Amino acid sequence: MPHDARSGITGRTGVLAIFGDPLEQARAPGLVNASLAARAVDAVLVPLRVPRGALPAVIAGVRAIESFRGAVVTMPHKTAVVELLDEVRPEARQVGACNVFRRDAADRLVGAMLDGEGFTVALRRAGVDVRGKRVWLAGAGGAAAAIAFAMAKYGAATLALHNRTVEKAEALAARLRAAHPGLDVRVRGPRPERSDVVINATSLGMRPDDPLPLDPLGFAPGMVAADVVIRDEPTPFLAAAAARGCAVQPGLPMLVEQIEQLLDFMIGPCDASRAR
Repeated sequence: MPHDARSGITGRTGVLAIFGDPLEQARAPGLVNASLAARAVDAVLVPLRVPRGALPAVIAGVRAIESFRGAVVTMPHKTAVVELLDEVRPEARQVGACNVFRRDAADRLVGAMLDGEGFTVALRRAGVDVRGKRVWLAGAGGAAAAIAFAMAKYGAATLALHNRTVEKAEALAARLRAAHPGLDVRVRGPRPERSDVVINATSLGMRPDDPLPLDPLGFAPGMVAADVVIRDEPTPFLAAAAARGCAVQPGLPMLVEQIEQLLDFMIGPCDASRAR
């Protein structure tokens, strides 16, 4: 439904949300709402801080809201949301996580995972092609799994996984080997030596007192360090990488590359003839 800028939010306005905790750093509301306005869609996205453990009650609640159309899902809920939805796209089922879901015409909640594609496209726009590269990745949660599968899909030569809980890294490695038998994937320690691309796919860096997700002595000139954490200033991970001569990629481009895909999934592809 076209949005009338003169009337603003009305009783007909569709509701989208972003679920996460914390949300102070979230950029999706501003980016999504700007795109909704450009598309002339009568909908608004609002941030909803959902503490860990509260997601089942929230999903049950939005099922009863007929004007609710979908949500972006961020940390720490990307993995937990999978089993709360009615349907999950095959790639998200493989990853074991979703970062977006929509309400379909039958009032079913359908989820997808776009983090891996967004991350890879952002790297490519920065001049980094992962094909043939040695990739080291910190994390084993939803975003990390999506990025790991994307690294495999786009031809990384090797993939080293590091996580504070080794069992989670081993489980992710096993799923990657099953899906991509030709990939050299191993669980490694905290030092990313002999790597081309080093990725922080954990939440470490959101808070000022967070420890680093790796041993920074493993950084070396020529490496590319890429973060998923979004902050106005460089995260400690990126600052440590830059100090040791690495090229750096912040977290925001991964989100920016996904905005139109997220909206296409939640409300349908953009009709350019209706956009302002």
